[in-house]
Amino acid sequence: MTFVVTENCIKCKFTDCVDVCPVDCFHVGPNFLVIDPDECIDCTLCEPECPAEAIFSEDELPEGQEIFIELNAELSKTWPIITDVTDPLEDADNWNGKEGKLDLLEK
Repeated sequence: MTFVVTENCIKCKFTDCVDVCPVDCFHVGPNFLVIDPDECIDCTLCEPECPAEAIFSEDELPEGQEIFIELNAELSKTWPIITDVTDPLEDADNWNGKEGKLDLLEK
């Protein structure tokens, strides 16, 4: 089992989760974060730190978010590791909680 970053992170990119990860399994893209499933140790520390509530155990993904298991695995192979907290995207608060953002994911 691993943790998965889901749709609500798109266009927000809060990095509070990165700060608590003991194994540096987060990777960063232009407007989204992902978790490397091969590095995640299921410590559960990141989930409560996410202001967008976008991180879930893969066993507890909300309906319709299953595609993010594959996206996290795929994108973590090419995106760089992020280990430091950075500022969220400028309009993150406007995008937090909005649905239907998958088409806005920048790879």
